[in-house]
Amino acid sequence: MPTLFAPQVSIAPTRRRRFLWVAWWTGAPNRDPFRKPDAFQGGARTREEAHAMAERAAGVPLIEIEPRWARAWGRIMVGQAPWPKRRVGGDEATGEVAGARPGGGSRAESDADTDAPRAPQLSVWAILRVSPQASLDELKQAFRTRAKEVHPDHGGSDTDFIRLKRAYEEAQRRAARPKPRKRPR
Repeated sequence: MPTLFAPQVSIAPTRRRRFLWVAWWTGAPNRDPFRKPDAFQGGARTREEAHAMAERAAGVPLIEIEPRWARAWGRIMVGQAPWPKRRVGGDEATGEVAGARPGGGSRAESDADTDAPRAPQLSVWAILRVSPQASLDELKQAFRTRAKEVHPDHGGSDTDFIRLKRAYEEAQRRAARPKPRKRPR
């Protein structure tokens, strides 16, 4: 007996606040082995725009399904397994993993790896390449200069940019702190 199938689209938000859509209109998506979509594209600014783009590509109306299918295709596109390994506490219904991290491993797994050399902890001033006495304007300029070097859009990595951003926020907080007054003797 043939199974009923309606053309489907899965839409998921990306890290850059856009939407990735993945569509199947010749057959239903399959979990194992993962069935390649008929079409996909990222960069839509809204969920509605992503849905409209998918329907234009398919030429037929599409029914929206869970975003986990689009996330699985996104993982395949970067060379990872479509479905991360499940851990205790994961949601069996959605296939989501509790405590999942972008790299695929859990924080406990990465912290337990004591044999791997750790990067030295740099101060916020060393990360920004300014002195601790820098003004707020100097901090801002240093952040902009360093951001051009480490931003993912300019060939840097996500982790380096996040570390730079956190260092900048901490340096701003420290620089804005009121200075203690000297007591008269």
